[in-house]
Amino acid sequence: MSEARVAVAPEGVRPWIADAVRSGGGTLMPVGPGANVLIWADPLSVSELEELLSGNASDLEWVQLPYAGVEPFAHVIAEHERLVWTCAKGVYAEPVAEHALTLLLAGLRGLGEYGRASSWSAPQGTNLLRSKVVILGGGGITTSLLRLLEPFGAEVTVVRRHPAAMPGASRVVDVRALDDALDGAVGVVLALALTPETTGIIARPQLERINPRGWIVNVARGSHIVTDDLVDVLREGSIGGAALDVTEPEPLPEGHPLWTLPNCIITPHVGNTPEMAVPLLAARTTENIRRWVAGEPLIGLVDTDLGY
Repeated sequence: MSEARVAVAPEGVRPWIADAVRSGGGTLMPVGPGANVLIWADPLSVSELEELLSGNASDLEWVQLPYAGVEPFAHVIAEHERLVWTCAKGVYAEPVAEHALTLLLAGLRGLGEYGRASSWSAPQGTNLLRSKVVILGGGGITTSLLRLLEPFGAEVTVVRRHPAAMPGASRVVDVRALDDALDGAVGVVLALALTPETTGIIARPQLERINPRGWIVNVARGSHIVTDDLVDVLREGSIGGAALDVTEPEPLPEGHPLWTLPNCIITPHVGNTPEMAVPLLAARTTENIRRWVAGEPLIGLVDTDLGY
């Protein structure tokens, strides 16, 4: 058994975290000597966390970060490798996978153009049923999405760093096989972590391999796609379209061409809303505190070498 002497910072944010800590068996205390666990509650305050860790936090053993994506904190994690780091990866898998399927169906069924129409228009649409789908990434979102895709009988290929069989996937391949996997795909979903290796993983050569009626969906990070290449391909009509919950840049500025392209659907990074997130993240916090106290492995461990 271990004690969980938990500090929550920055002060004054997300008061529901205190209840989650107590429910897991943790004791709340101020930041400073004595606290061995830190729940960092602000995904934007990177420099503040860096300052705290470089100062009066010598007793800390474990830091919990608020979101699944940890790229803003990567250098802080690297500087403090002695600490155990966890994040929210896997927490939001279900709502994000649901949103990804929604975007894919909306694109294939022409809802973007129908939604903009001001008069009765010609029929359009492509079946997801028994189609070829490619998912980039092998984490929680992909696991959930594979289950959601089962009723459609799609032929699903998962592309990931370390190929290993996944329930619901027709095959799982290494990232080196990405281009071949994309050939003729009707649906392509990006659900992978952002690292230097995956930045710009989808550019014009990859987009041109997608089925001319196919749609690409991004619920991961905007930087996975080379935006200028995507704009060019959409303007040319080389693929059916793109449905983006994340963009590069983000927020997407007014006047950007992606806003006006009829074959582009944009949602403002809402695959997981605060209303969805709070109960899920509270449950994860409670469970990890319970595991820490019991001496059990934590959920959502960050691999300091891989950066996620």
